[in-house]
Amino acid sequence: MKLNKRSAGAAEPTPPAEEPKTGKKPVLVYIMVLFIVAFLLMAMSFFMHQRSNSEAMGQLTNSVNALQQVQATQDQNVRLQEDLETAQNQNSTLQKQVESANGSRDQAQAESSALLSLYTLQQQYANGDYASCRQTIQSLEDTGLAASLPTDSGVTGVTSPAQRYQQLKEAVMSK
Repeated sequence: MKLNKRSAGAAEPTPPAEEPKTGKKPVLVYIMVLFIVAFLLMAMSFFMHQRSNSEAMGQLTNSVNALQQVQATQDQNVRLQEDLETAQNQNSTLQKQVESANGSRDQAQAESSALLSLYTLQQQYANGDYASCRQTIQSLEDTGLAASLPTDSGVTGVTSPAQRYQQLKEAVMSK
C-alpha cells in the first residue's frame, strides 16, 4: 500500500503546504501605524510649538508695548525738564527785573523823601527857623538822604537839588 501511495502520489503531485501570507501584511500594517503615529506626534509637536511661539510673541509684543510706553514717558520727562529749565531761566530773569525795579523804586522813594526834606529845609530857611533847619540837615545826613538828592536839575540855568542843599547847609551853619 505504501507503494501505491507513492506511485499514486507520483502521478498526482501533492500541493505543497500553503505558507501563510499573513507574514508580510502585519509588518506593513505595523510600519503604517508607526508612520501614522510619528506623523501625529510631529503634527502635535508642531501645533504645540506654534502655540508656544504665539505665547512668546504675545509676551514680546507686551514687552515692546511696555518699552514704547517707557520711552514715551522718558520723552515726556525730558520735555518737562526742558520746560522746567526754561521756566527757571524766565523766573531768574523776572527776579532780576523785580530786583532792578525794586532798586529803582527804593531809589525813587529815597530821592522823593530827600526832595521833600529839601523843600522843608527851604521853607524853614525862608521863615528864618535856623534851629529846625539844623535838625532837618542833621536828619538828612543821618538817614543818608542827602546823597539821594539829584545832581542834575534837568533844566538849564536852574540849580540842582544837591547844589541847593549844599548852599542852604553852608548858609545855616554859618549862622
